[in-house]
Amino acid sequence: MRCVIARFPFELTKSGVLESMKGVKPEPITGESVIIGRRHYPVKQAGEVITRQDRRDFSAGEVLRAMTLLGFTCRTLAPAAPTPVLSPLQQASRMLGTPVAV
Repeated sequence: MRCVIARFPFELTKSGVLESMKGVKPEPITGESVIIGRRHYPVKQAGEVITRQDRRDFSAGEVLRAMTLLGFTCRTLAPAAPTPVLSPLQQASRMLGTPVAV
């Protein structure tokens, strides 16, 4: 499949991606990820290995789009649940160990 990542065209195949990621140890995941084989890789790490470009040269969206089209499972982090805003009284009570009903 032909795709463009960081303004450069690449001919990617699923087997080619699997081969290039073989033996690569996944970094800790802090954002979007892609499952290649049985491992979860950060999208930027996978893009860097596959394209041999610096990860600052492309966006995660470009790699996510390419990996999805090749049939890999991609995941994004769910947004964090908003934390309730506490009044000064509630905050002081929590700090003292006697929580006040929110």
